Amino acid sequence: MFGFKEIVGHSDIIKHFKFSIKSNKISHAYLIVGEDDSGKMTLANAFAMALQCENLDPNSDLEVIDSCGTCSSCKQFMSNNHPDIVYVTHDKSSIGVEDIRDQVNNDIVIKPYSSTFKIYIVDEAEKLTPQAQNALLKTLEEPPEYAIIILLSNNINRMLDTIQSRCIILQVKALDNNLVRDYLMSKHQIPDYQADLSAVFAQGNVGKAIKYASSEKFSEIKDTVLYLLKRIDKMENYEIIETVKDLGKEKDDVLNILDLILLWYRDVLMYKVTKNLNLLLYKKERSYISKGSKVISYEGIQNILKIIEEAKSKINANVSMDTTLQLMLFTIKENSND
Repeated sequence: MFGFKEIVGHSDIIKHFKFSIKSNKISHAYLIVGEDDSGKMTLANAFAMALQCENLDPNSDLEVIDSCGTCSSCKQFMSNNHPDIVYVTHDKSSIGVEDIRDQVNNDIVIKPYSSTFKIYIVDEAEKLTPQAQNALLKTLEEPPEYAIIILLSNNINRMLDTIQSRCIILQVKALDNNLVRDYLMSKHQIPDYQADLSAVFAQGNVGKAIKYASSEKFSEIKDTVLYLLKRIDKMENYEIIETVKDLGKEKDDVLNILDLILLWYRDVLMYKVTKNLNLLLYKKERSYISKGSKVISYEGIQNILKIIEEAKSKINANVSMDTTLQLMLFTIKENSND
């Protein structure tokens, strides 16, 4: 995926980039903010490729402004070999001042090798130390006319105000679930049921949706959760304790488990209110969802949803995962037998 035309959603940011090209108002610094896998790098790459494209016509209609994919510059980009597009790398938990000095400040004084612009893309910019940001700030204050620096961050609050004030800030928003669902089905041949669940579970993040839809580990977690939820009302407490031992041990896995359980009981509530099977995420489990909606009271469902949210907060606060899951599942069992 390279050009603007290949990107799913994010039309506002793409329109901004295209208009800046057409009007020749390219900023020296951009800060693209969004959660991990939300498309920040994809947008930065498409913009960089378009800026360097030898066949780009700024006088074209706005909707057709894009890289050609066939010129020498585009081919260099697609082979990860473009001399005037630099990706700042690091091998530590933070991006230090020496990383910025070596890869940006000392390099940026060298004019572009073959292009109009020299573009620097800094991924995980939230990892820039204050010292590194201050070093970068000196370049942002007086950049060469050919220089463009694109910062990608999942947390704008970790960026110094002085950095933010010198950047065009672009916020990557969540995509519509239907857009993500259709993309998974058309581009990745994901079955509709799996695409529905992955799209909703990813909450508008197409990168995460692709991972969920194609991840064997996530599929295994989902199957384990479904097996548990279908029989929890009949399980003994010792069985629940044993089941917890088999659930994920990593924080991210446990949070995924909690979200899957949350979606299940939201389905139960949805069907209890509407009796509309088309509104369910777990459509293949409609018989179990229907049964749950009959057995569990409105108060019981609310208790379950509340305990799941409390469990998520505890896990995020690093409270014991086993204890938290056990107490949550005991509560779910109790409220599943109203």
